[in-house]
Formats: sequence, C-alpha cells, structure tokens
Amino acid sequence: MSKKKVLVAMSGGVDSSVSVKLLLDMGYECAGATMHLYSNDDIGLERSKTCCSLSDVEDARLVALKLGIDFFVFNFSNEFKEKVIDSFVSTYLCGGTPNPCIECNKHLKFGKFLERARLLGYDYIATGHYVRRKFDESSGRWLLMRSPDLKKDQSYVLYNMTQEEIAHTLFPVSEMSKDEIRSIAFENDLINAEKPDSQDICFIPDGDYVNFITQREGEQPQGDIILTDGSRLGRHSGLINYTIGQRRGIGISYSEPLFVIDKDLSTNTLILGTKDKLARKFLEASDVNFILFDTLTEPYRCTAQTRYHQKDMPCTVYPLENGNVRVEFDTMHNAVCKGQAVVFYQGETVVGGGRIL
Repeated sequence: MSKKKVLVAMSGGVDSSVSVKLLLDMGYECAGATMHLYSNDDIGLERSKTCCSLSDVEDARLVALKLGIDFFVFNFSNEFKEKVIDSFVSTYLCGGTPNPCIECNKHLKFGKFLERARLLGYDYIATGHYVRRKFDESSGRWLLMRSPDLKKDQSYVLYNMTQEEIAHTLFPVSEMSKDEIRSIAFENDLINAEKPDSQDICFIPDGDYVNFITQREGEQPQGDIILTDGSRLGRHSGLINYTIGQRRGIGISYSEPLFVIDKDLSTNTLILGTKDKLARKFLEASDVNFILFDTLTEPYRCTAQTRYHQKDMPCTVYPLENGNVRVEFDTMHNAVCKGQAVVFYQGETVVGGGRIL
C-alpha cells in the first residue's frame, strides 16, 4: 500500500517546519509549499526593501531542502488582494474592525491551497495551527476542537472550515508546547528554530493600518465626537482611527474614563460613553458556518467568544429567516465589535461561527 501524500503549508515559521518532520516520522510522503500572497507594491513598501513574504519563502525553502522534500511556491496574490486586503480596507471604511487572518484561512489556506493540493494528487494538506480534529462516529462528522494549550489555541480563526476541509487537513503540532516544537527544530538543525512568532498583520509589517488605508483611500474626513447623551466633546481625525472599546488615544478629557461605544457613518460621528455603555446583551451575525451540524433550526445553548483569546460566555443562538443568527448572552457582554467573529463552542468543540453585524 502506497504512503499517503501530504502537502504541508509552510509559512517559514517553526510550527509548520516541525510539522513536516513529524509527518515524515509518521510515514507520510511529504512536500512543502508556501503561498506568495503579496508583493512590495501591494503593501506600499519600496521596491528596494526586503519584503517579509519573500524572506519567509526562503526560510521555508531551506527547511524543505534540509528535510529532503519537494518544495513549491503558489502565487495567490490576486486572490489575497481581493479576499483579504480589499475586505480589510472595506470593513474599516464601513465602521467595523476586521480580522484578516479569518479571511485568509477561509479563502486561501483552506480554500485555494487545499484545492491546489488535491489537483496535484495529495491526500491531505497540513498546517502548523494549534487546533485538533476528530471524527465523531455517532454523527459521522469531523469535529474541530481547541488546542489543549488555550493560550496558543487558534480554533477561533478556523470556524469557517468545512467538513471536506477538516477531513483533508492534518494538524501535527496541535497538542505540543512551543518548547517541544523548538526542541525538535534544534535537534534537526532547522534554520528557523529560534524564529519568533509573527504578531502583526502580515501585509502591514509596521502595524500602522490607518496609514495603510489612507494610502489607498485618501485622508478620511474629520467629524464630531459626542457623548451618548448627544453632547459634543470635540473632533475626531477620521473614524478608521478608532475601534469599539478603545479608551486611550482619543484626545478627550472628561471627569471619568470614556470608551468608544459606536461609530455613526451616516453623520460621521464618533460616540463615546462610560464603560457600562459598552455592554451588550445581543448581537446579530451573518456568513454563518456550522461544523457540529449542517444548519441551525431551533434555539441552541452554547458558549460564544467575540474576540481572539477572550473567555467564551454562555449564550443562546437563535436562527433567523435570512440565514443569520441572533445571539443572546446570559449576562451583559463587553466590546462586541462589528466585523469581528463570534465563535460558538460546546465545551472544547467548535460549533461554528459568523461575522458580527
């Protein structure tokens, strides 16, 4: 019987590199591939500067050479611009706060990448994500589950995965600690054994998302800052500069701490209020995907998380006629933000999720 073939998505980081080594040790036939997602021009860097995406490709290539596997580079830059960069800019301009990693996972890493791997004859893809998968015999469904290390768990950004995608994806490092992973990298003399984890949005290496958007869309208009009671407090420098729940850097003095409560695009107004005004009991979400079952037909009790690495809170999810869901929390919930994801859990298992409206 021939070995199962796995195409490993190699980001240039240590997690995906060690994933290759683990799979080889398990007896899989492996190759590596890196997605080329953007050029310097796409992200506004000078041509003379080294693009971080190119250095990551070289790191991945050197690891593949060291481990003796074939290596490919897939150019998905057009798809990345449309599905991730353009969506990121549009969400901010519409008053939301996007999560580009979720869009990249949905459309590129587990969309285009898996499609390409299957066309090339691979049985599976593999990534270095900290998340587990399991087949449930009773339901006949593949389940997605949190990593045992909740500090590293990445299930929140993978709620969009389909049954087909989970069935054909392996997560070799899902139950390992970072120290264990780096130890394996050192033992095998991998070039990226000490490479730090990426923290920023990959296509905004300096972290200045406002400048990134301004370069594409021009300066955003100033407008009024008002309190929740309607009283005027000052002027804002463009709504894209602020996020729901923000406290610092607003430039307003007041007798008690104020937070960004809302952004009114129709009047170009920034609305501030005290912390108690941040709390919400309900939210509505669109673009909903369920993993634990196909569709939701009746109210469902679970927990929900509305920010990455936030504690999930008890709630009831109600299906709506338009395909959206309405989420009612048992207690008031802070900093629910348009554009972010709400992800539902049943214990350690991902139920599904959607985009907060």
